[in-house]
Amino acid sequence: MDRRTFIGSFGGGLLALPLAARAQKSATPVIGFLSGASRAQWTANVAGFRQGLNETGYEEGKNVGIEFRWAEGHYERLPALAADLVRRRVAIIVATGGSSSALAAKAATSTIPVVFTVGVDPVELGLVAGLGQPGGNVTGVSFFAFALVAKRLEFLHELVPKATVIALLINPNSVAAESTVREVQDAGARLFRQQLHVLRARTEQDIDAAFATLVQLRADALVVDPDPFFNVRREQLVSLAARHAMPAIFELREFVTAGGLMSYGASLVEVYRQAGIYTGKILQGAKPADLPVVQPTKVELVINAKTARALGLTIPQSLRVLAEVIE
Repeated sequence: MDRRTFIGSFGGGLLALPLAARAQKSATPVIGFLSGASRAQWTANVAGFRQGLNETGYEEGKNVGIEFRWAEGHYERLPALAADLVRRRVAIIVATGGSSSALAAKAATSTIPVVFTVGVDPVELGLVAGLGQPGGNVTGVSFFAFALVAKRLEFLHELVPKATVIALLINPNSVAAESTVREVQDAGARLFRQQLHVLRARTEQDIDAAFATLVQLRADALVVDPDPFFNVRREQLVSLAARHAMPAIFELREFVTAGGLMSYGASLVEVYRQAGIYTGKILQGAKPADLPVVQPTKVELVINAKTARALGLTIPQSLRVLAEVIE
């Protein structure tokens, strides 16, 4: 940053220094980072975001500041958190950790640029006018999390071919929950004629209750909805799946490295890096309306071989050639 402070005399310098410091501080842009998730579980994603910022010449604490707001899975808090960032006159709002964050940011301001990360179609959600020409003050990254739910069911069936009773765990507070149910029901009926049971969980206690219901239903496998509420509770989910010997597929590889059976989805770290790059470009003067929505080109299938063996499952060659198999 260009620091040009005119000091006319020793006495004038004493007065000018604090004034210059205040001016410099006020001139440093501040990013409002709004998330429906939890700071503790989002460390790697935030690191990816900072990397993207760095690639465009911005470093937190040097030439840009970041104000973090975490809803901790309580999506009803997001409108107030977004309004707080608007009152603080941040330069940009980065809305992450679920579609509810992006909707809250868009509702809170029509002038402050908004960069989102969402797993749904942002046009269908009403965030942008089009993927190529977003229009307005909003753009970002869409990573197909919900569009891939049917494919997750297909991979799960391939690994657990004898499964006839499938459960889907969703967060009813998610704006895309019911569309996810329709996707999985359609895929299950079309591909495998499996019986699908939908379980809903909005609290940690609900997750425990859902697994108790899985036992009662004699479910053979589980699809976990891609939702930040579940992402920040992956240790609980992986532990319960192991305890009940329940084959499950998730959105993120982090579930698999934590001991989950399998995942299929984009790398969230890369998604957040792209969001950081867009944030840097906007700080440099680009307009959100002119920045096409980014869509990841790589989707990864990850399988935990140790967990598969514990469940008595054999990974077929058809999946081995597609997946990254870890121990």
